[in-house]
Amino acid sequence: MAGRISRQFIDDLLSRADIVELVDGRVPLKKAGKNYQACCPFHNEKSPSFTVSQDKQFYHCFGCGEHGNAISFLMEFDRLDFVDAIEELASHCGMDVIREENTASPAEQRRQQQIYQKKQDDYELMAQISQFFQQQLKVASDKDKAIDYLKGRGLSGEVVKRFAIGYISDAWDGMMNSFSRNGQANQQLIDLGMAISGDKKRPYDRFRGRIMFPISDKRGRVIGFGGRVLGDEKPKYLNSPETSLYNKGKELYGLHEAKQANKQLKRLVVVEGYMDVVALAQHGVDYAVASLGTATTFEQLQTLFRTVPDVICCYDGDRAGRDAAWRAMENALPLIRDGFSLRFVFVPDGEDPDSLIRKQGQKAFEDILDKAMPLSKFLFEHLMQQVDMGSLEGRAALVESFQPYLAKLPDSILKDAMLNEIANNFGTGSEQFLAKFTKNIKGEVAKPKNKARTKVTPVRLALALLLEHPHIASNLDDIAVLQPLTAPGITLLMQVLGVCQQNPDIKPPQLLEYFRGTEQGTQLAKLMCWQHHVEADAAIDVFLDSIEKLLNDFVEQRAEVLLQKARAGQMTVQEKQELQAILNA
Repeated sequence: MAGRISRQFIDDLLSRADIVELVDGRVPLKKAGKNYQACCPFHNEKSPSFTVSQDKQFYHCFGCGEHGNAISFLMEFDRLDFVDAIEELASHCGMDVIREENTASPAEQRRQQQIYQKKQDDYELMAQISQFFQQQLKVASDKDKAIDYLKGRGLSGEVVKRFAIGYISDAWDGMMNSFSRNGQANQQLIDLGMAISGDKKRPYDRFRGRIMFPISDKRGRVIGFGGRVLGDEKPKYLNSPETSLYNKGKELYGLHEAKQANKQLKRLVVVEGYMDVVALAQHGVDYAVASLGTATTFEQLQTLFRTVPDVICCYDGDRAGRDAAWRAMENALPLIRDGFSLRFVFVPDGEDPDSLIRKQGQKAFEDILDKAMPLSKFLFEHLMQQVDMGSLEGRAALVESFQPYLAKLPDSILKDAMLNEIANNFGTGSEQFLAKFTKNIKGEVAKPKNKARTKVTPVRLALALLLEHPHIASNLDDIAVLQPLTAPGITLLMQVLGVCQQNPDIKPPQLLEYFRGTEQGTQLAKLMCWQHHVEADAAIDVFLDSIEKLLNDFVEQRAEVLLQKARAGQMTVQEKQELQAILNA
């Protein structure tokens, strides 16, 4: 690691990035005056309160308070750390990250270097192991049975290459022979889930005799593997354990490949196995992902809905498949808002997506997807099966059973329609019933408290204007005139003025970035969201008026202090001269 990312590079990156374009690629925006709006991607809401300003290169949600610049958005939306967000934004803008010489203490530099190097070494090792598995598919002594298996599943060489599918023979040390160099290397392989610590501290391969499917993160880096046996041995599928790189509840197999194949993804199909994903891609359905052997989690569904508005769960039609669908639906309920949908397809007994698309082809399979069961229908049918619909007691129990699920669903047109459906078909159909039922679901809605308005002070107004128009700082000749002032926020105002005057071409998102991770940065971000209603052409005059007001207030206060001392006969010679100068002014 050469050092910290250059501040100049971050400034250049933010000046080149367009936050509207960046956000719109993930959350469709609509023009609203001079800004852009959408329903907030960070919380569920019915009416859009998420605003993106092209002038400020800043986003803010008036509902949940999330805000920031392009880097902040990538950190929150894509769940990246600061460095990864910089690298992702740089890639988006076609720039190479520039680092500067590390100025930390030698001990801290060593610690930073060790952490960074270990992470890079882990990614590099996983990439090498993936390449090793791919090579084994070509050179292993028993490669023919692996190749025959893949051909028997109808996979072409192109698809095998696209998903970097490999093979490992049924030996205890096939992989270890290539990567086990010393005790430290062995421990790294164990920590990454590629080896198991055996007797006498002799590790052996975790994966043996399997077709190997590399699992990639959002950036395409290999973080784990799934292995599928060639015969009927158990377990049929074996996944990497949880590691520092791999969290199975958050990752989705095939998502990176789907995004690579489709620059404008509209929907994703969730299936149960690696082979289903690959087989669907082989037949033209290259937008499938698998949930890595777990019920589709809230985090995975959150990732899915941040990627596309339409998610289809394609599961087996047996009890296990329907149970998995039910868990996915429960996890998805808090994420469903207008414009987003979760739907379900259940394949016939004895079939899976792989066999179904091989028999019927792409068009027939996509016709099935187009007719997928909506979440609302799935919920209704499932709950109706739990009660006796022929009795009043059963129908009352059904109405009761809806409540916990609808309570999780955010306010939306869908929720209103479901409430009406329940009232008309299972309740009395009266407005009184609907009102009571809705009240039970939502609970007593407390009257919103009036939000405290930002008090207008000269310091706050000056800071807010500087954040929006940093160039106006050049109109103040000498920052030192503010040094004696004691008003709250003066120190921060002087810091911001100093940054602006040292960087005459600085833009709002760059200015805010200077204070990332500090208490001052939090205060400035709040001011960035403040609607001060000062037009751009009046910004300089209002800013200078604010500075003048601060100086006048200070002079008046100082004069009053000195006059009190004069009345009490306690003034020094210097203070008499100071008072005379103030009075003359």
